[in-house]
Amino acid sequence: MAFEKRQIAVMSGLRGVRSWKTEILCRFLSLFLLLECLPVSLVQADITDGNTEHLKREHSLIKPYQGVGTSSTPLWDFGGSTLLTSQYVRLTPDERSKQGSIWNRVPCFLKDWELHVQFKIHGSGRKNLHGDGIGIWYTKEKLQPGSVFGSQEHFVGLGIFVDTFRNELQGMDRSFPYISAMINNGSLVYDHGKDGRPTELGGCSAEVRNKDHDTYLAVRYSKGRLTVMIDVEDRNEWKECFDVSGVRLPTGYLFGASAATGDLADNHDILSMKVYQLMVEHTPEEDSMDWTKIEPSVSLLKSPKDNIDDPTGNFRSAPLTGWKVFLLLLCALLGIIVCAVVGAVVFQKRQERNKRFY
Repeated sequence: MAFEKRQIAVMSGLRGVRSWKTEILCRFLSLFLLLECLPVSLVQADITDGNTEHLKREHSLIKPYQGVGTSSTPLWDFGGSTLLTSQYVRLTPDERSKQGSIWNRVPCFLKDWELHVQFKIHGSGRKNLHGDGIGIWYTKEKLQPGSVFGSQEHFVGLGIFVDTFRNELQGMDRSFPYISAMINNGSLVYDHGKDGRPTELGGCSAEVRNKDHDTYLAVRYSKGRLTVMIDVEDRNEWKECFDVSGVRLPTGYLFGASAATGDLADNHDILSMKVYQLMVEHTPEEDSMDWTKIEPSVSLLKSPKDNIDDPTGNFRSAPLTGWKVFLLLLCALLGIIVCAVVGAVVFQKRQERNKRFY
């Protein structure tokens, strides 16, 4: 509706001109206004794939699950307090001092992938009286139980953390639950006392607890770019949590999820984990690389602990996406063409006006 109103306004402003140049000008302006409305939808469509044909079932946990209880399945190992039901995989019950995990048995050799996690965190604890959260993993090996949301502190790979309890009382600049990411080559340790701030790659706040509906998280890794999206309102609309470039992750790692409770507790449920292959072209040099030998790393202009979150939770150093750059250049080109056409129309009018004086 807004686009139509703007188009009508532009057309009515040129109503008095009756030349073929005006017709061209109107068409260009209409196209320009239309393109001005496109970037958001194009970027949103480019962020998540979700095509069934690209679903990798060997890396996915989907209903109906195979088996019920605490036994592992052919593709997934269960550990700790994890309980498999017909409707969900409960990593921890709403009880104190519990740890649970699930790990895919098949290493992932996709260079570009996207993981969709459908989950639910809920319990009887009131505000600020619940914990601790869920860890989503892409690591070199299945992690042993530990203090990082049910998994060990030292790991090699990627960790996405849905943290529901604030430990650092001085860190009041962000609200919890809080989603963050960490890349580790085995030399770093997640600092629970500081809610992971020293090693945080990016993050955002998200009200994911005690919702009447399921919540969703998407992790996309493609061409050295890590993007995390969330849908906590069940509107089938992804909202960007953070977007970071310069990330290097190898192939041959395992997907997994874990959760933990401490003195405070919650039910931590996984309903599905779906891995999609992204169809991305690589250079001959990239194709010839041994992607299993890449060391997990991220190239930042400064240390992660020195980065400051903006109010929206986006990572400030993230550059424009390819679609945004393309559309900005296209809009600039159309702007030049429009100016040229307007100039031609004005020049033509002046020429006609001058002829009247002869």
